[in-house]
Amino acid sequence: MLKQYLQFKLSQKLSPQQIQLMKLIQLPTQAFEQRIKQELEENPALDTGKEEKAEDQFDEFDNSEDDYNDNEEINTEDINIDEYLSDDDVPDYRTQVSNYSSDDEEKVMPYAAGTSFTQHLRNQLNTFRLSEEEREIAEFLVGSVDESGYIRRSLSDIMDDLAFTQNVFTTEDKIEKVLHKVHQLDPAGVGARSLQECLSIQLHRKEKYPDVELACDIIDKAFDQFTKKHYKKLLQKFDITEDQLKDAIEEIERLNPKPGGSYAGNNKRVEHVVPDFAIKIVDGELELTLNGRNAPELHVSREYSNMMKGYKEAKDKSKSQKDAVMFIKQKLDAAKWFIEAIRQRQQTLFVTMSAIMHYQKEYFLTGDERNLKPMILKDIADEIEMDVSTVSRVANSKYVDTPYGTKLIKEFFSESMTNDQGEEVSTREIKKILETVIEEEDKKKPLTDEKLAKILKEKGYPIARRTVAKYREQLDISVARLRKKI
Repeated sequence: MLKQYLQFKLSQKLSPQQIQLMKLIQLPTQAFEQRIKQELEENPALDTGKEEKAEDQFDEFDNSEDDYNDNEEINTEDINIDEYLSDDDVPDYRTQVSNYSSDDEEKVMPYAAGTSFTQHLRNQLNTFRLSEEEREIAEFLVGSVDESGYIRRSLSDIMDDLAFTQNVFTTEDKIEKVLHKVHQLDPAGVGARSLQECLSIQLHRKEKYPDVELACDIIDKAFDQFTKKHYKKLLQKFDITEDQLKDAIEEIERLNPKPGGSYAGNNKRVEHVVPDFAIKIVDGELELTLNGRNAPELHVSREYSNMMKGYKEAKDKSKSQKDAVMFIKQKLDAAKWFIEAIRQRQQTLFVTMSAIMHYQKEYFLTGDERNLKPMILKDIADEIEMDVSTVSRVANSKYVDTPYGTKLIKEFFSESMTNDQGEEVSTREIKKILETVIEEEDKKKPLTDEKLAKILKEKGYPIARRTVAKYREQLDISVARLRKKI
């Protein structure tokens, strides 16, 4: 038996322009500047406003009549040439804001040039007396060191790679012997295969004071008990006092668990955040400004507009001229759209951040995270009558400079829960209180999740132990046993 079904499906397709606008909104300031640079390189009909700001340079064409019938000459599409000739060279939004002016110097944080971490290690190998085979092995080992300073691969894998890629046939014992020489390089601990080995290398480089010798024994002979903070077992194993153990642990805590990260010439570059917004308190009121770098001066190229004028005034219009005017029209349309997209992006960013600022007014006036109200993306989307995805694009990638530091906007969003008085409070508020309670705990007897839940309940926040555990993990705080100190 055949059955027929009638199904209606409503689908919405975004235009390429809308998709591009969404991508522009998502870009943070530095990436946005790169996107503008790319567009300027790709579209010769788009120009910056730095060289000239002649707002009236095409006024002479503003009232001209379109005495040319495009359909007679070009059948592909109507082109109103006057539309391009009369367009103002500088867009109406003028794109300057109060905290940025056209004569401001663009300040870019320079990066120090230097040798790479790998090259730094290779240079040190020149101080060792090595055979040709040992040097090839040593250089391969140095090349296997990651950014943290570790060699994460097994000796057997390294042996196979040496054979296949370097044509060096050797043994694991020889590689181990060369690896011990690599362990003598600076920074101390480099080339280690585990955290235990890294700490051990650093300790054995120190002068052999009693505290250092005990620290060496703890790392070499009781590392598992040390990481799990089984202090009573360590006291019994080494027959020492609490003070001796405390001094040895302090020696270990001074070590660098990631020796590669301490090298200034490391390959890893640190990106500097450029705030997209700034919030200031002026006479007790909040004042929001958009970073001027998000509002460049762009206009349609005079040269391209002149080309359109030349085509209009020409009496004999050849096929090549017709093809040229179609190309020019395409580029001018793209330039006009890009300028309009920047205006829409600027407006969207400002409206969204303004709504967030007013929603979290108490926080921005005080800086106290306990004043953060529960706020989800839909709250702001409903307020500004935009889609949740648009708000998400602004919140996830933008930073705001506040009197209390530069913050990622998405940090102001949080779910809510009800306290014992029936009031809705932000989960951020609860996390802040949880963090404070843990900071103030007795580190000799850290509070378990169950005890933390009881304390929060006494403070008016009735949440379950598993919820406390979830919040604690989100705050990157260890369990009670690992927070214990002597």
